[in-house]
Amino acid sequence: MSTAVATARPGQVLADLLPASRVRDIALVLGGAALTGLAAQLAVPVPGSSVPVTGQTFAALLVGTSLGARRGFLSLALYALLGLAGVPWFAEGTSGGGASFGYIVGMLLASAAVGALARRGADRSVLRMAGTMLLGEAIIYAIGVPYLALSLDLSTSAALAAGLTPFLIGDALKAALAMGAMPTAWKFVNKQS
Repeated sequence: MSTAVATARPGQVLADLLPASRVRDIALVLGGAALTGLAAQLAVPVPGSSVPVTGQTFAALLVGTSLGARRGFLSLALYALLGLAGVPWFAEGTSGGGASFGYIVGMLLASAAVGALARRGADRSVLRMAGTMLLGEAIIYAIGVPYLALSLDLSTSAALAAGLTPFLIGDALKAALAMGAMPTAWKFVNKQS
């Protein structure tokens, strides 16, 4: 028995290729939150920083690009709310609103932004995906670093040293992975249709 893959059309994200239903959307939102929570457990402590390097940002941006702005935002909102409620799925099995919670708020907004760009085709080429990932990372840092500074009473330079600089190489690697993954997924879909 063969299964047909839906034909990709402009204005779609990868999740739109699945048969449309409310159950699909709920499952995608739950799955996006769970993926982000699992990826947050891939954590490497950074000396001198209360923020570890995790797979969390990578997952949040992929959730946004593959699910679209609305479902991506809802996935990250669910992730944030359940983490605040005590589910231990923030980085390193933590929960609650600590000094790094600003990054989670940034991920919530970034997932919506990259999802909106993906709907405009930004996830279908390597170059456009690079710009999409850079924008998403910039949004995360624009919220996360000031929140870290306020939470820990750090100067701007200390907050940048603790909450931005140590993560740039890892973010470049994450962006490279996404730059390959999303356009490759679309090429596969287009070959199947």
